[in-house]
Amino acid sequence: MFKNLPRFARYVAPIAFVVLCGAMPAAAQKPTAAVASAPLKLNLTSDTAVVSTCSDSTGSQVRLTAAAVSPNGNPIKYKWTTTGGTITGEGSQVTWNLAGLKPGYHKASLDIVSTGSEGTCQAFSSVTVLVNACAPVRPVCPAVEISCPTAIGIDQPLTFTSNFSGGTPGITPVYNWTVSAGTIIEGQGTDRIKVDTTGMAGQTIRASLSLGGYNLECAADCAVKLPAPKLTSRRFDEFPDIARNDEKARLDNFGIELQNDPKATAYVIVYPSKSGKRGEVQKHAGRIVDYLVNSRGLDQRRIVTLVGPKRDQLEVELWITPEGAPAPNP
Repeated sequence: MFKNLPRFARYVAPIAFVVLCGAMPAAAQKPTAAVASAPLKLNLTSDTAVVSTCSDSTGSQVRLTAAAVSPNGNPIKYKWTTTGGTITGEGSQVTWNLAGLKPGYHKASLDIVSTGSEGTCQAFSSVTVLVNACAPVRPVCPAVEISCPTAIGIDQPLTFTSNFSGGTPGITPVYNWTVSAGTIIEGQGTDRIKVDTTGMAGQTIRASLSLGGYNLECAADCAVKLPAPKLTSRRFDEFPDIARNDEKARLDNFGIELQNDPKATAYVIVYPSKSGKRGEVQKHAGRIVDYLVNSRGLDQRRIVTLVGPKRDQLEVELWITPEGAPAPNP
């Protein structure tokens, strides 16, 4: 019997070794010289020599093809081995999957054996493939949207809701909300927040969401205009025909309030007495306006006097009307 030829494992082009085959004499026969036969031939090729492998990449597969010839027509058995990866298939053509392997050279080897009446023949070949490192995955922001509330009332809480789609897979988002006005009372760190708007009537509240975890600025915002309170005239004070000094004290407070709101209008409504004397309305209205203008420094154009219906006794009402509000109706 012939001795097997040595195998050389080099990361170079495919190599093959061939042994000659000879028939062995029967045990009962006299030993005779082996009869040489034609060698078993093998040529191993791959469809690529370089791959870039990632765990989910189909580009990490290599097709291996073995061209084997047994000159005597004997059947051939194939045995595939690798230094890494997996072999799918059998026979002369298989697929070598290198997904997930470390960068560097990796080798696939093939042993073939053919047995016939002239003996057993064996051949060996190998092929190497270079695995390149995966390109780093570039993070991508998801498409982030914020839904503004539609039911809006004065001093009522607002609920802002977010949703997103796409972006780099496998990332757990981190929700960070901010608001331009009001206070977040529920939901910070989640996809939905509730905002307290007490005292914010007439203002615009903008909710902004920064979606963390993507190493990028992934953000969105949404703004909602709160309804303004309905403007109305406010009755500040009322009093009957009182002593002049008491009246001045009332008017001092009235003047201070008007100075605090420079755009408001002062309304002085005088209700005459049913038994009053002629001209008493003009008298009271005149001295009130005179005091507010000359003693409190108010612009006379901001003061309006009205006459109300008669009452049992003379009465005075002091009203403050904000800008844009309707005038009081005596």
